[in-house]
Amino acid sequence: MALGNVPPDRTLLEVLREDLGNTGTKEGCGEGDCGACTVVLGEERGGQLHYSAVNSCIRLAHSVNGMALWTVEDLAEDPLIQPVGDAPAAARQAITLHPAQEAMVQCHGSQCGFCTPGFVMSLFGMYQNHVCHGQPITRELAQEELSGNLCRCTGYRPILDAAQQMASLPGMAVNESEVLQKLKLLRHGALAHAADSAYIAPSTLPDLLAARAAHPGAQVVAGCTDVGLWVTKQHKQYTQVLDVTRAAELRQVAQHPDAIHIGAAVTLTDAFAALTAQWPQLHRFATRFAGLPVRNSGTLGGNVANGSPIGDSMPLLIALRAQVVLASQARGERQLPLEDLYTGYRQNVMAADELLVRIVVPRPSAQEQLRAYKISKRFDDDISAVCLVLNLDIAGGTVQRASIGAGGVAATPARARQTEAALTGQPWTEATAQSAAAVLQAEFSPISDMRASGAYRRQVLGSLLQRYWLENQGQPSVNLDTLTLEAAV
Repeated sequence: MALGNVPPDRTLLEVLREDLGNTGTKEGCGEGDCGACTVVLGEERGGQLHYSAVNSCIRLAHSVNGMALWTVEDLAEDPLIQPVGDAPAAARQAITLHPAQEAMVQCHGSQCGFCTPGFVMSLFGMYQNHVCHGQPITRELAQEELSGNLCRCTGYRPILDAAQQMASLPGMAVNESEVLQKLKLLRHGALAHAADSAYIAPSTLPDLLAARAAHPGAQVVAGCTDVGLWVTKQHKQYTQVLDVTRAAELRQVAQHPDAIHIGAAVTLTDAFAALTAQWPQLHRFATRFAGLPVRNSGTLGGNVANGSPIGDSMPLLIALRAQVVLASQARGERQLPLEDLYTGYRQNVMAADELLVRIVVPRPSAQEQLRAYKISKRFDDDISAVCLVLNLDIAGGTVQRASIGAGGVAATPARARQTEAALTGQPWTEATAQSAAAVLQAEFSPISDMRASGAYRRQVLGSLLQRYWLENQGQPSVNLDTLTLEAAV
């Protein structure tokens, strides 16, 4: 399908509902929080079809050019979604619902039905990514991958039941070879789209930097999980958009002997997968970064460049001693520590013709002990009140090196340099931990807002460092003096 005269800042949800009349996809929060607008994208990667459930409410319509797109209407109508298995032909023809839909029916997973299309599409993504590959859907996996979908009346138990029941129903699968063939035919259209003067989406880094130099006033976007809110909530309008996600160089994760190089346009899902492969203890923290549809659209580079003081990836990257690489057409590349990128609230050192192109994360040392903590009112799909990541090199009972990143406690994501200094070279004892906790509490002057008071945030900082000590000693952290902290964690 081809559409013309689509403004560069028009959302995918607007195109689906208002232009195409596909009203099965619902409009809810308009900020990627409720999941009612979830659709599934299909994209060719290395000769394979890759599926991603995303929020259409904050996804710009132009960004899906050249991709396959499934909405809830397609699950029963798309001729390329076909029954599989050895069932008789008559029985196969009688199948009218996709297993994601049928499981919801059988498990009574819908009451008012408003959230149901979004849940079904997330289930469809799970079905394609797991069931079709013979991978079981556990309760834990279902909870993780449905965390971006909210239900206010049915309750989650029957929906989680449906996720687990899909595999037992008569199978259906996308005819991937035919979809890939159609995507191949679409590539010429996508290349033409890259030259659009309103929505610019270069496919190489040199072209991207040239476009940045030629159009310094264009709004830069990646996954649009934050800029999308400026459109839907602040009603901002953009006459020209520069999309960095088509540049092949920015979409790569490169493994080097001393570091992992993560392109700025790598999705949060893929970036966290690369990081958790190196640091398995980060899995829980990674799955609490928004919901899966947001992680499937949002990019690590976008989160870093945006510079929100409550962005969760920056404290982690600061603690991992990451560097950012900036590039321009005129001056080439330069590299600096991530914490030095920021100069103030949502302000950074990038020139008007520069872009963040990749993040360099050093590999861990043998003595490194990393812990990441996120404190929020909800466990899933919520914004941090405090994010603290501690990374200490401990050898011979002494702290050899300390790297600590903090979010939600200053105008920018910050490095706790005073606390690092208080720890480095000191014996790793409970007294050292308590002394450093006091330094950490005094190092920042957080504000009070709707998420937490400044006093609470300071208390949490100190308690988390003490929690780190307890966990490092192999003790449970319930000995902390505040149960509300444990409930939040």
